[in-house]
Amino acid sequence: MTRDEEFEELRPLLFAIAYRILGSVAEAEDAVQETWLRYDASATQPVSAKAFLSAAVTRISIDVLRSARVRRESYVGPWLPEPLLTDPYEDPARSAELADSLSMAALLLLERLSPLERAVFVLRDVFGFGFPEIASAVGRSEVACRQLAVRARRHMDEGRPRFEADRREREELAARFFDAVRDGDVDALRELLAADVRVVGDGGGRAPAFARGVIGADNVARLLASNLPVFREVDASVEPREVNGQPGAILRDRAGGVVGTLTLDVLGGRIQTIRAVTSPDKLRHLGPVGDGWAVAREISRARRSAPASQRRPG
Repeated sequence: MTRDEEFEELRPLLFAIAYRILGSVAEAEDAVQETWLRYDASATQPVSAKAFLSAAVTRISIDVLRSARVRRESYVGPWLPEPLLTDPYEDPARSAELADSLSMAALLLLERLSPLERAVFVLRDVFGFGFPEIASAVGRSEVACRQLAVRARRHMDEGRPRFEADRREREELAARFFDAVRDGDVDALRELLAADVRVVGDGGGRAPAFARGVIGADNVARLLASNLPVFREVDASVEPREVNGQPGAILRDRAGGVVGTLTLDVLGGRIQTIRAVTSPDKLRHLGPVGDGWAVAREISRARRSAPASQRRPG
């Protein structure tokens, strides 16, 4: 097998590692490309291409994450990971760990860890690497890596909900949610939302985002019923899709351009958090990006021109 073939075979794993460490599709792809350049430039053939490449992409991702954290301190509004529709890496033996680690909630928990803790947790708990390999990847002793893994696992466990919904429950609840969104049914939406549900929007200052501090079933139900059903009136669409392994949707303008994504966190038979990413910089990998501001203006005009008896509650 040639180096090119070895690398392409391992590319899905390398991207999966980098994305979980970075929470960014674009940065993960850049890290994978830099890994290839280092591999191609290496004068000797490593004993294990997997070990060499995994270590390289981990070290590159740690370096990128350290600089990214400085940039995120000045980010406009809440920061959310870049949405991912499909994880390119599959491992039936670790399918549960892979799916859990891909969710927006899990990626945000990982943000609480130091770059080294995050890398160790991803390699050990998500992908099942041994501590000798992890130590080589992060440049620490095995003892230090075990300590990092314990701290990271403790932080992750503290932030995770005690009871998580199974896949079928999530899918059924999401189907009812998007039916209610389509119909603008405030009462139906309210029944599906947790009492303390909240909406988090990431527009990065470059696109419309849901208002901050929208909390509570009644407030969130009215917000959704007021805005999303009008998409149809301006020939835009809410397309239910799995996003980051969770129920969600892609928001498109009349030309099919992507103007946002939604993801739903489901717990205890209710939707706990709705996360919306509308920053165009975080949507480019999903296809042609539309103009979110233009869609917002069209929705505003449509709502103003509707007869008073037909206007949706705001």
